[in-house]
Formats: sequence, structure tokens, C-alpha cells
Amino acid sequence: MTSLAATTRPHVTGPLPGPRSAELLARQEQRESNARVYPRHFPFAIAEAAGSFIRDLDGNVFIDFLAGAGVLSFGHNHPELVAAATEQMGVFTHGLDMPSPAKDAFTSAQLAMLPAGMRDHVKIQFCGPTGANAVDAAIKLAKTATGRGDIIAFSGGFHGTTHAGMALTGNVSMKRPIANGMPGVHFFPFSSGGVPAGVDAATWDTTAVALLEQALTDPNGGIALPAAVIMEMVQGEGGVNPASKEFAQRVRRLTRELGIPLIVDEVQTGCGRTGTWFAFEQYDIEPDVIVASKALSGMGLPVAIIIYHERLDVWAPGAHTGTFRGNQLAFAAGTKAVELMHRDNILGNVRARGAQVESRLAALADNPAVVDVRGRGLMWGIELAPPTDGRSVTEVAEEVQAHALRHGLIVELGGRADRVVRMLPPLNVTAEVLDVALDILVEAILACTAEAPAKAA
Repeated sequence: MTSLAATTRPHVTGPLPGPRSAELLARQEQRESNARVYPRHFPFAIAEAAGSFIRDLDGNVFIDFLAGAGVLSFGHNHPELVAAATEQMGVFTHGLDMPSPAKDAFTSAQLAMLPAGMRDHVKIQFCGPTGANAVDAAIKLAKTATGRGDIIAFSGGFHGTTHAGMALTGNVSMKRPIANGMPGVHFFPFSSGGVPAGVDAATWDTTAVALLEQALTDPNGGIALPAAVIMEMVQGEGGVNPASKEFAQRVRRLTRELGIPLIVDEVQTGCGRTGTWFAFEQYDIEPDVIVASKALSGMGLPVAIIIYHERLDVWAPGAHTGTFRGNQLAFAAGTKAVELMHRDNILGNVRARGAQVESRLAALADNPAVVDVRGRGLMWGIELAPPTDGRSVTEVAEEVQAHALRHGLIVELGGRADRVVRMLPPLNVTAEVLDVALDILVEAILACTAEAPAKAA
């Protein structure tokens, strides 16, 4: 059997799942919660993984462009990250918020990745180990520092599945399935996506941010001065919707003028995903609070942080804690990940591979079945148009996903009605593997969007 480390192409034979995978999937269905998601779309059990590739128990090999939902920035089992975590495992593994050499080195590495003007006036906080935990911490910090209670969020945004995270999430039907658990959240239109009928899309950014400006500056606007505004620079689960530079800068200017902390959620966009360490760097703004998690360790070991302006550091001792905020293995791997970022010019690869994706997918822009192709760095989405043959746009996107999987490529869906086919490749993916994956993806889109005959009345 070919080593995954030497693999450059996927290989899928027979139906999915194969018999050995089916056995584990059946036991999983019997024993695990109905909330499980990914085995429903990717029906196989994993035997091993390396780099951009996964092998299932039946010998099928897939290119993994989900990468742990963006967690695996260096792909699966990068040997140097594994070595760093393994070495730390024999030294010290769990430390609450006690200092340690591993934590100190990780903190130094993270702060050094900030723009030079920010490094000397920020604090870092370790919270619970997930992005949603960090979002909760950021909201709690802003409320504590300002003494205010309302929060402004944006339509299409996604900030996690805790009660607070769901309350800040704009997708009610799919991402917020229960009643809002946190009052005082106000939603405003985002920079891109969801342009109302009859509104000029070319001026939508200006209109959307003007609505926010009016609501917060008009004494009759009906909204109390909020504790924070939270936004993603590129909405990931919302369908890979980037904010325009004008929109982001006007939001930053407004929040600064009114003394409202601006929280930038970089859980999915951070750690190099968009071609800079944080996406906000491309907008020439400086947020008050940065939320980061997913790819901090580079290999899926859980850790989450908020980085915030020192003037907000009003916590009393023990005001916000988290049992697993001291994951020494993640610290060791995360420090090594930053080292590899510099040594291997990973950000340069992200930008080069992003240009490769843009060039390869440009032809889809003329396809009437495709609404838009958009992305930054190695975070891309292809939004599909509703067909006229009786299928829903969700069904078409799911067919594209399934077709790609049968040909060896794992991709995710997102956006309104899951109509956006999304890619989150490892940041060190090679041009060769990316070309193979894009061949599969384009073929899947063309095959599945060729409309079937309309259903009889």
C-alpha cells in the first residue's frame, strides 16, 4: 500500500461506505448522538491520514479540503508538529493558567505575529479550548469593561454553537435552531451577500454600513449604545463572504468614535488562512479584541485565545476561567507552527495557491449555474444558482459534494441554504495536489449543474 506521505492523487474504488467503514458507521449510529454531522456527508471511517490525504478503512484515499473545518493548517500529522507535541507530552501536559516555558514561548510567538503597532499594548487571555469559548470570553470582556449589555452582530455571521455563540449567529434556520438564549443582540446587514431585491448591489456596502451608522448615532434609532460590535472579516460558514475594505473601515471608524469595542472573530480566518496571519491586516484596521482558535496549534490540538487592547483588561482574578485553558501540547505545537510559517514561507504559499484557485475557477464565472466564485488565500466558495428542473439549490450543492467525494475530494457546504461549495485546504498544500482537487471540483460542478428535464406537473 502506497504511503500517504508520498501520495499525490486520490483513489476511490467501489461504493461508499465500503464494508469495513460501514461496520463502524453502523455502531456509531447506534451509540452516538443524533447531532453528529460529517459522517452523514462523508460516509467512511478513517484509518490514517497524512498531509492533504485521508485513507479510509477500505483503502480509499481522499484529498481532504475540509482539513478539520480549517483546524489542520499544516495538514494531517505534520511530523515536526507531532514531534513537538510528543516531546512536550513527556514533560508537562496540563497547567490551568500557570506559567510554563511552553506557554511563554507560545505567547511570545502569537504576539510577534501581530502587526508591529499592536504588540506593545495588548493582553492575551487563554479561555476554554474552542472558538465558541473564545467568543463567549470576548463578549463577556466587552460587557465587563463597558458596563453595557447589547451586542451588534451581522446577518450571515457565525460565531459558534454555545448559547451566546448562537445568539450572535445570523443563520436562524440552520445554525440557530433553538430560541435565542441571550437577549440584546441586534443584527445589521453585512457587506456582501443577501442584497435585497430592488437594491443596487454596487452600492450595497455603502447602504449597509449607513444603516448601522444611523441606528447608533440617531437618538431615535432605538438601540442603546452597545457593549461591542462583533464581525468576521470573511464570513466562513456564511458562504465565504468577504467584507469590503470600505465597509470594514467605516465600521471601525464608527465604533472608535462611539467608544464601542470592535471584536473581530478570526476563528476561521486566522493563522494565515487568508494570506495574512489575521484577515483584518488586509483591511488596514486595528480591532479592540481578536478571537482566535481553530488553527493555533496547526494540528488540531485544542486551544483558544482572545487578544485585546490593554485598556479593556478589567477582569478581577478568576473573573473568567476554563479548565482546559492550559493545554501544553497545543502550546508546544503552536510555537513550532509559527516557526514553520516563517521557515517555509507558508503565507507566500497561501497567496500563490489562492491565485491558482482564482485562475482555475475563473471559467466558472460564465456558467449560468454559478452565481459567484469568491475567496481569499485558501478560503474559497462557489455559490450555486437555483436550478429550474425541480431540484432545490441545496440538493444540487449536496450532489456536487457527493460527486466530488466519489472522485476523491472532500469539500464542505455553507451559506444560504448550503448553496456554497467551500474549500479549506491545508495551507501548505502543493500546486500539484491543488490542481488535481480543482479538476475534480470543476468536473463535479459541471456534471451536477447540467439540469435534468423538468419534472412533469
